[in-house]
Amino acid sequence: MSVRVVLTLSFDQSAVAAEARHAEEAGYDGVGVGEHLFFHGPHPNGFVALAAAAGATSRIRLLSSLTVLPLYPAALAAKLATTLDQVSGGRFDMGVGVGGEYPPEFVAAGVDVTERGARTDEALELLAALWNGGTVDFDGRFTRVPDLRLTPGPVQPGGPPIWLGGRRPAAIRRAGRFADVWMPYMYSPEQVASSLAEVRAAAEQAGRDPAEVRGAIFCWGGTDPDAARSRQEVVEAVGAVYQQDFDRVADRYLLHGDPDRVAARAREYADAGAETLIFSPVGEGSRRAEIVDLFTRSVLPRIQQLP
Repeated sequence: MSVRVVLTLSFDQSAVAAEARHAEEAGYDGVGVGEHLFFHGPHPNGFVALAAAAGATSRIRLLSSLTVLPLYPAALAAKLATTLDQVSGGRFDMGVGVGGEYPPEFVAAGVDVTERGARTDEALELLAALWNGGTVDFDGRFTRVPDLRLTPGPVQPGGPPIWLGGRRPAAIRRAGRFADVWMPYMYSPEQVASSLAEVRAAAEQAGRDPAEVRGAIFCWGGTDPDAARSRQEVVEAVGAVYQQDFDRVADRYLLHGDPDRVAARAREYADAGAETLIFSPVGEGSRRAEIVDLFTRSVLPRIQQLP
């Protein structure tokens, strides 16, 4: 099976529709949109941005990468995700994260950041129940659904596939219970291989077929004929997003270099079990367009042809 490639869209929301259409025409398998309520820089709302992408495309998959699920009332998240699945004709994949990198956004949402894991687990339980159809009576710690049915339901049987990531034991257990796809970020190929094995073991312990969980990797990155220039701009851009210095870990966690290096690194991730590469290009405006164009011409075909 060839490796699938998802291109994350820029933070410029006026460009979402055009970028999604271009990605579909260029042969990408999906487009992704991350989100924060508040963060160090501009971020969209994933559901709204992907709805715009859905309206501009007809075939490409739409991935929230990631939805910060504990910031939403669980029933509302279920409704938003189901509606997006409806308007896209069943093309939505729901990536879920617990957040916590920026506690002020939890304060603004009226959510205790220390409850984010518990809220996420409960919300995932409710999503599964509502997406299975029928009336749901759910009495959880944070959510009460009194004998209600979500209508219309999702297009995809059982609802949109769930993509999960994380590093801690709780995240591994959560993915084992709920994930269709394990999608960590800031991971080396070696970490992908070891954690995917742990997630599949957790899935088996939860009574699931471990083969049901597929692997993916989310990579911030860029490419340029000048490998040194690519490394420097990726380090600077990702550092600005997270307000951290990524120089020391750039070669381990970030995707950068000339097209040959980027394609070779993608192969390492594929060999580790990542069936999907989510490429999140750095840069803004014309520079971002240059990076995406070079990746599309010189890297994308080589990744998609990997065995």
